[in-house]
Amino acid sequence: MTLIKSISGIRGTIGGQTDENLTPIDIVKFSAAFGQWAMEHSDSKTIVIGRDARPSGAMVSQLVSATLQGMGMDVVDLGMATTPTVEIAVPLEKAAGGIILTASHNPKQWNALKLLNNKGEFISGENGQDVLEIAEGGNSIFAEVDQLGSYSKNDSYLDKHIEMILDLPDVDAGVIKEQNFSVAVDAVNSIGGEAVPALLKALGVQNITEINCKPDGEFAHNPEPLPENITQICSAIKSQPHTMGIVVDPDVDRLALVDEKGDPFGEEYTLVLIADYLLRHNKGNTVSNLSSSRALRDITQQLGGQYEAAAVGEVNVVKKMKATKAIFGGEGNGGVIFPELHYGRDALVGIALILTHLAKSQKSLSALKAGYPAYHISKNKITLTPEIHVENILKAMQEKYAAYPVNTIDGVKIDFENEWVHLRKSNTEPIIRIYTEAANEEKAEELADTIKKEIKRLTSALV
Repeated sequence: MTLIKSISGIRGTIGGQTDENLTPIDIVKFSAAFGQWAMEHSDSKTIVIGRDARPSGAMVSQLVSATLQGMGMDVVDLGMATTPTVEIAVPLEKAAGGIILTASHNPKQWNALKLLNNKGEFISGENGQDVLEIAEGGNSIFAEVDQLGSYSKNDSYLDKHIEMILDLPDVDAGVIKEQNFSVAVDAVNSIGGEAVPALLKALGVQNITEINCKPDGEFAHNPEPLPENITQICSAIKSQPHTMGIVVDPDVDRLALVDEKGDPFGEEYTLVLIADYLLRHNKGNTVSNLSSSRALRDITQQLGGQYEAAAVGEVNVVKKMKATKAIFGGEGNGGVIFPELHYGRDALVGIALILTHLAKSQKSLSALKAGYPAYHISKNKITLTPEIHVENILKAMQEKYAAYPVNTIDGVKIDFENEWVHLRKSNTEPIIRIYTEAANEEKAEELADTIKKEIKRLTSALV
């Protein structure tokens, strides 16, 4: 199966052989390496951990906790918790860092160690490389018996997270409550099944239809919140009127919407919707990654802000947001980053901002989207095999389309006049991602087919 060591953490499938999968030995090795790195970069000996609901979570959590205690670190375990909740807890606990045990949108056989610094933000690529070198060098130092660390549970942070959201000036629970919204939620049977309804109730939403909200980790469908995977909630809204539908991934850092007609809103437009609201009330800039829709750029410029693109990966987007003093940003997969709360993708704050926007605008989701620039993104992938040499393919594509603007900070992005294509090796799966965007679905799919055929031709030629 697979073990991936990248900017997104240590991610792999459970079971199998050491160093080829995410086995107990690998979990201990990388937990110890991160603990060693954290102690070298902080005076604190506290580490916050939390996990999503996937079946391997409890086992992985026990291994991580015991390893960190064995290094003399004090573990604060949030139990099942969203990724953004763990991110918020790290600085509040004055911790040296955090580890989130989740493989995000990957199927249930996957799990991962997502690593946070003492600010509750994902560690940089350079820091990640340091952790990998410690792991591979076997340089972790464990504590003697009288210096072993402690272990404690803390289940209060979801409530704290929600309270912090309610306190934001751009969130208005009062106006939301007045609208008597009806909201459907699909949480793919993970921690969002607890977190999203709790947030909605705190915001004054009483009419909640819960779909796949039992946090047992038995994902009812492919957990990536793409249109083809969320047909159940779409059907529910078509059969019974709702103001909107909310879909989150297993760790609640991605947010997709369904409009009042039961049609997918498009996860790319999650950012556009929130930017529209925020920039009408606040001056500022936005950032998203190279694989995100041009629609965010367009709406930002229309409302007087400046837009910039970053390499794919939350840490890269956050770095660019800090450099440009952006008031909002994220990734086009529905990853909302609102720095007034924290620098991390957070579906919960996204929900609160969107509901406030709906309440104040007195418009439906479909009506709001009709006023935004119209684009369609096609998201495709090619599974890597031994004969596919990614760097050679990317270089050949760069040379073939050299007459057009080409960005190579993250794979190869080619900007045509009215459309674009972005090719890159995934940080989370053994695949090449192929994203294309055009004015409509037909043109986006046509461009994707052209690029896939070109890659297959190149693969044959380069073997």
